[in-house]
Amino acid sequence: MPVEFVEKELETALPVHLVAKDSLEAAGLASSTLAWAKANGFSGEAGRTLIIPGENGAVAGALFGTGDSEGALALGALARLLPEGDWHFASALAEPELAAIALALGGYVFTRYGKKPGKALRFSLPSGAEAARVRRIADGVFLTRDLVNTPTSDMGPDELEKAVRILAEKHKAEMSVTKGHDLLTKNFPMIHAVGRASVAAPRLIDMIWGPKNAPKVTLVGKGVCFDTGGLDIKPSSGMLLMKKDMGGAANVLGLAAMIMAAGLNVRLRVLIPAVENSIAGNAFRPGDVLVSRKGITVEIGNTDAEGRLVLADALALADDDEPQLLIDMATLTGAARVALGPDLPPFYTGDEALASDLAAASAAVEDPLWRMPLWKPYDAKLSSKIADINNVTSDGFAGSITAALFLKRFVEKTVGWAHFDIFAWSPSDRPYGLAGGEAQGIRALERIISKRFA
Repeated sequence: MPVEFVEKELETALPVHLVAKDSLEAAGLASSTLAWAKANGFSGEAGRTLIIPGENGAVAGALFGTGDSEGALALGALARLLPEGDWHFASALAEPELAAIALALGGYVFTRYGKKPGKALRFSLPSGAEAARVRRIADGVFLTRDLVNTPTSDMGPDELEKAVRILAEKHKAEMSVTKGHDLLTKNFPMIHAVGRASVAAPRLIDMIWGPKNAPKVTLVGKGVCFDTGGLDIKPSSGMLLMKKDMGGAANVLGLAAMIMAAGLNVRLRVLIPAVENSIAGNAFRPGDVLVSRKGITVEIGNTDAEGRLVLADALALADDDEPQLLIDMATLTGAARVALGPDLPPFYTGDEALASDLAAASAAVEDPLWRMPLWKPYDAKLSSKIADINNVTSDGFAGSITAALFLKRFVEKTVGWAHFDIFAWSPSDRPYGLAGGEAQGIRALERIISKRFA
């Protein structure tokens, strides 16, 4: 990680002064620094950095504008804006741990294919931050980003399984895989149907960690490693980002890494249906009727709505275990992006306590989430004339809500269930990360799980 945190005060560390908008006079700056800032037109604008010169051309420190009400994550920009060297914050921080996490996340660079690492910075750990927690949060986010950023040529179902094996071995977790024809014999027919046209066999990855008698927490992630749309093929423009269609799997793996690194008292289970939705002579077709693991028959109105099919079989398995908390994450619908944009993922739950906790955690760690309704009257839109349910609606309205209602049919026993319709991608640079694969919701979920199952 380009940003390294040191728990002791660094003797050579240069100060970073945080300045709110139009608050230069109140920032407690030396007169020479104040004059330099005014000469350069610096007034604390959000995200602006001004290097303070020292003797003989050396750097003496930096000013960073926090604007009117920028959150702590805005400090992540410093990881890319400051010159290399040792630094510390010149004054106490309101959110020291979140500031440290922001710096760590802001220093991320995806280097697998030759891009150079970012600047090497050392920061004195802000007072009130816990180094181990900052490290495991950043590591979990980096794992998610790396997995999503990797193209399908190097992150198909085989490689995704390998990534889970590496994580399982690191934390001494158990792992099993149901693959290919075994999906039929072990009753995961919809996972098999979606992935059978690919040269890479479909599979269900099952990782378990923690004491057997601990509270059960189960994470389910959509692992569609590439989505052509199937026979309802996407246009080429719609396939350009489909390497990220396993973003749900990447996010639950990042969250699992945080949980296991913290040693939380939970019986953690991670379920990932890993498939490619490809086109071949044996691809599933529009109009087919699939019998799900739960016995619910599903008419296929569109083969490009495949994520909910593989999730349904995995959720049915998870629900049989009746965990205290069941989370599924998926890059499921374009409708969610139309409704809320790329940066604000909706979540769905009928558990009011969980919804309240998610809202509070989202705000506390600046991990945006927005609750959307499981609007029961829309359930009828999924009706089929020949099967129990259709995988899509006929009118195209409320696509994210009806997708969540589809999944809800496969969760009957578990009260603490929430579905997250994430994008797993940032289309533009932000202070705490460059454009590309992104972790969404997992820092908020880590906070909830840490508090509930410390």
